[in-house]
Formats: sequence, C-alpha cells, structure tokens
Amino acid sequence: MLVNDGSSRGVQPSDIQYLQEHLPSFTYLSYEVNQGKGFALRTGVAHSTSPLCLYTDIDFPYEETSMARVYQTLAHGNVDIAIGIRDADYYAQVPPSRTKISKLLKRLTRNFLRLPINDTQCGLKGFNQKGRQLFLETQINRYLFDLEFIYLGSKLAQEVVMVPIEVALKPEIVFSKMNFKILLQESYSFLKIFFTSSSQRFKSK
Repeated sequence: MLVNDGSSRGVQPSDIQYLQEHLPSFTYLSYEVNQGKGFALRTGVAHSTSPLCLYTDIDFPYEETSMARVYQTLAHGNVDIAIGIRDADYYAQVPPSRTKISKLLKRLTRNFLRLPINDTQCGLKGFNQKGRQLFLETQINRYLFDLEFIYLGSKLAQEVVMVPIEVALKPEIVFSKMNFKILLQESYSFLKIFFTSSSQRFKSK
C-alpha cells in the first residue's frame, strides 16, 4: 500500500500504473493537502485488510533481517504490538543534531511519561488487529504519533502485549536535517501527551 500525503512532485500516473500492473495486491491512496506522517499512516492502516501491519520509513533504512524479526514476532501470535528499538550502533550513523534530539526525547519519555519503552521514534513497528485498533485511536498527525501509540498501549498493559525488538540500520543511510518548525510543533504534541498522562495519574490517586 502506498499513501501519497499531498505530494505533487515525483509522482506520475505512469508510475502508479506500473505498480498496479506488477503488484496484484497494490493499493494507492492519495489526497491533495499534506497532513503529516501520522495522518498518512492512519489512512493506510484504516484501508488495510491484512491481519498484520508493518510500517517503516520511505527509504527503508532498517535491515531486512530487522523487518523479518518484527514480522516473525507478530506471526508467532503472542504479541499485539512489536516496537522497533535502535541498537547500540545506530547513533554512530546519524548526524549529531539528530542524536541529541533523539536522546533528549528518550530522557523526557522515561522521566516524565514513565513509559515501559522509551525509544518511541524508531521508524519500524508492527501490530496485529488488536494493535491496529489502538493505532487508529492516535490523533497526532506528525512525528510524535509513535509516542502517542506507545503511550496508549502502555495504558492497556493488561490487555495489549507490547514488546521491544532491537533493529539495525542499513550501512550508509543518509538522514535529513530536522526542521526547527517541526521541532516546535512536536514539542506541543509532547506537552499534550504529558498533561494527559499527568491528569490521569492524578485522578487515579
């Protein structure tokens, strides 16, 4: 399945036709206005009819063995959500600015949200139908939808089995720089999740 998140560049009708002719189960979804990665993935997942769903970044940065590990964990039948977490070599392959942002978010997640899995932004995850239902309950449209997804799963720890799976990057992957405007938007998304979490902990006391 391919979701075009409002892009008008680099997408030709002939390209889509080629994919449809050579991939019998291929589905193409498109809308005019860019809504963000979270919105695009929810759109794709909502239209999926497969018992298991996996998603990753557009450049497929993780090793095929890592993707297979996530799939096999779900196919075994005892796990609802498989969360990719980045191995020790990951940060040696990414720009220092992204490393600092990633590690800061992990500290914030661990210290303020107290999630069982604090590496929330790895771009490889998968889930079964129970996990799919929870994924479709997320509301954040851009990058921190992953964090929201894991937060929702942690609230249902007695009903949803969520496990971390260590994954590895392919060599020589090139990452883009983080946009400052996006960082500001995602800071707001983090605060929304934090205040929701704090409110619920206060009510439970």
